Amino acid sequence: MKLKVITSNPGKVAEFQKAFADMGIEMEHLRLPYDEVQTSELEEVVEKGMAEIRAKGVRDFIIDDSGMFVNALKGFPGVYSAYGQKTIGNDGILKLMEGVEDRSAVFKCCIGCDIDGRTIIVTGTCDGYIMREARGSEGFGYDPIFSPDGKRTFAEIGIEEKNTMSHRGNAIKLLRDALVKVDNH
Repeated sequence: MKLKVITSNPGKVAEFQKAFADMGIEMEHLRLPYDEVQTSELEEVVEKGMAEIRAKGVRDFIIDDSGMFVNALKGFPGVYSAYGQKTIGNDGILKLMEGVEDRSAVFKCCIGCDIDGRTIIVTGTCDGYIMREARGSEGFGYDPIFSPDGKRTFAEIGIEEKNTMSHRGNAIKLLRDALVKVDNH
């Protein structure tokens, strides 16, 4: 079985390949632009993206969308996380959080999978906190300011350990479970 990973990030393809290799699923990188609708729910972004990709005749694929939802900022940047990262970055988020006591946030990753004509959509989460300064050099995006435990940021945790607790790692576990169920029916 081969699934196309539709992304502009080759690192995601390697991550999916590693996560599904033992299941005999091979990942193939496909760069195929699609519209990411502006909505407040990651699941809706993924559902609409999957419909557009299917309309282009593509089958057996994976897409995902992730976001960091900061409680004190009413869920911002949320579905606009990539845009927030490009425009204000980690420094901008830290500036918005100056003097804010509630540092709680949740990272979410929604994965959509089209496989053998079936649709599987799963969402993994990781609760955590926005630190008061950026720390660490691992990872990407908001990793230097997001901490799952209030002690170390994702950028201070190695990728192996991060994958055991991250939003994407949790979504991948849910997708693996769903694919096993599909296989057994």
